[in-house]
Amino acid sequence: MSFVVIGYPGDRRVTLFADACRAAGIAEPRVIAWTEVLRGAFALPAGVPVRIDSPGEDPEADALLRGDVAPTRTGGGARWYAGFVAGLGRIADAARAANAPLLNDPDEIAVMFDKRLCHARLSAAGVPVPPALTGIDGYAALRARMTEADERRVFVKPAHGSSASGVIALEVAPPARAGTAGTEGRIKAVTSAVRRADGFHNSLRVQTYRTEEEVAELVDALAPDGLHVERWMPKAALDGRVLDLRVVVVGGVPTHAVVRTSTVPMTNLHLGGRRGDLDAVRAALGEDGWREAMDVCARAAACFPRSLMVGVDLLVGLGWRRFAIGEVNAFGDLLPNLPGLPDGPAAGVDAYTAQVRAVMSALSGSPCAT
Repeated sequence: MSFVVIGYPGDRRVTLFADACRAAGIAEPRVIAWTEVLRGAFALPAGVPVRIDSPGEDPEADALLRGDVAPTRTGGGARWYAGFVAGLGRIADAARAANAPLLNDPDEIAVMFDKRLCHARLSAAGVPVPPALTGIDGYAALRARMTEADERRVFVKPAHGSSASGVIALEVAPPARAGTAGTEGRIKAVTSAVRRADGFHNSLRVQTYRTEEEVAELVDALAPDGLHVERWMPKAALDGRVLDLRVVVVGGVPTHAVVRTSTVPMTNLHLGGRRGDLDAVRAALGEDGWREAMDVCARAAACFPRSLMVGVDLLVGLGWRRFAIGEVNAFGDLLPNLPGLPDGPAAGVDAYTAQVRAVMSALSGSPCAT
């Protein structure tokens, strides 16, 4: 038995999956670079299962997808997405021609990479998600819709962004009384986007903007690529740090979970977030609450039945009684050295080993196969 992996050769995602294959006594996967896919210069071997992985940080693939734009630049997501979806279509066509099973479905990946489509799919299935504000094409429309919906705190997300690129946690004070001057202090936007002479770029340091002009400039810069806006759900906290969970679901069952904590609204680890104490979170939720949390994640994954694995971002509300799904990630399994949940089917092994085992035991007749 062997696999084909479409990814970035040498990337951690690819090497960790290869490590899991070797540990299971399976041949080294054949790696097809995303650059080959994007150029249409590839073919799949007959009947070999295919794992579609992330283009990662491959600068050549990024240039093919994004064009002549600095990798750190916010925006450009619509062009990136169009090229990515075209590549997914080529993979689907090649898999059909080779009768090669796909471990994750190209159409489902495309939905997960459009936050608007993903949110709509989850909502239609009854999976709890923060309410969304639609029809927003710039800052003026954003403020009008916030006023109409009586929303003072929202998350503004580029429709095709990842890793919190361009995400804005926006707070707006109630309308000022007549005669009150200025807007300073009446608006606050927390984001990873930093303004430079040539536009906004992603930063590893979270920025705060406090004037209407700054926030409008940022929102209007992101809007041409599409925006997804949703109510800001206040998160539970431990030791003064807000938290959420990344939960990996393999074969419909939650197998791995990591707590992400932060002193700012975004919990991404590259923005200063830290891994939190999962046992403390389980204790705060109680066993009934934990089971409900994992059920919500499983329900979110069930919206993508042809994908062997998804990474679910689970929001836990203040009071530890409410849950919502922030995002579903097609490539959300990069959690090195994280053992599986002790009471789950992947206890003691990492997410890649869990997937290899799932395929080995259930490939024939698997719902993930084409």
